[in-house]
Amino acid sequence: MSEEMLIQHCSPTLAGLKTGNLFNCHYQSYAEVLGFLRKWNTALKSKGVRLLPLRFHNGKVLIYVYRPSQLSRDFQDDDVCSLLSSCGYCTDSCEKCVTKLIERLCESDEFPHEIGLFLGYPCEDVRGFIENKASDAKCVGCWKVYGDAQKAQRTFDRYKKCTRIYHQQWANGKPLSKLTVAR
Repeated sequence: MSEEMLIQHCSPTLAGLKTGNLFNCHYQSYAEVLGFLRKWNTALKSKGVRLLPLRFHNGKVLIYVYRPSQLSRDFQDDDVCSLLSSCGYCTDSCEKCVTKLIERLCESDEFPHEIGLFLGYPCEDVRGFIENKASDAKCVGCWKVYGDAQKAQRTFDRYKKCTRIYHQQWANGKPLSKLTVAR
């Protein structure tokens, strides 16, 4: 686990453009993971960013980097709540939803399809992915698009540009804590 992994996989979230990102990484010990998470949660808490381990599996840990306030806003949408409810989530609080997501991840080797809602993907695209069984997407980028393909492509381009800029700035010595936008 490294700072570079956070830059590579989570720049749009660190920049405040995206609700959350996920990345998998190998780890040597549980204590190593907790130390990494403790360090970055302490450094980024004031910026509104949180890191959680969602699943430990086969020597890898799935890390969720997200903005709880953004997730809360996302989950106020009626369509999002309806889709989450249909998947067995209690939408009273984001914390309960994240806890349920962790449970669902631990029950299966596959990702629950609603995970896209935790990453800020459009609800129509998450619903389309589920209903179409991942087939017949209009386009594919960070996610499979079933709704507005042009808008999604602009978003994909913004995320790529953000990651490129963050990686350049980090490589030039700007620390992650300074790159992370407060929200």
